[in-house]
Amino acid sequence: MSTHPADTSRRYLRPPWFARVVGNRMAARFRPEIVWQLSVDGRQSGRPRRVPVAVLEHDGERYLIAARGQTDWALNLTAAGHGRLDHEGRTEDIEVTDVPAPARPPLIDAYLALYGRMPTVGASFRALPDPADHPTFRITRSTPRT
Repeated sequence: MSTHPADTSRRYLRPPWFARVVGNRMAARFRPEIVWQLSVDGRQSGRPRRVPVAVLEHDGERYLIAARGQTDWALNLTAAGHGRLDHEGRTEDIEVTDVPAPARPPLIDAYLALYGRMPTVGASFRALPDPADHPTFRITRSTPRT
């Protein structure tokens, strides 16, 4: 497990090079129904950052779960409280709220049921088994862009 140099308490699994460079592109191409693009302003630079994510739909709500732990996109989304999702030609502006760690296990179970067979997803949750290590956001507001 690697940690961010500025914060040694940060629980984060850096994805291997192949997953970052090749896997994300391949997933978006071959599994477009799963892969969304999240854009969120960087908490330090203020510049938009873009990353592939999987959106969980559970009990009539939508969620973003950071499978690899306290990722930059999760820290940026925590700081900003909003971002943009692009999926299959549609764009929406979103607002999010943090899901407290005690409420995360059923969401993580649902996420694993849907996406746990994707390379590295199940392994990430096994390496970081504590729900507190996985920032989880409920999408509270969505505004489609035209």
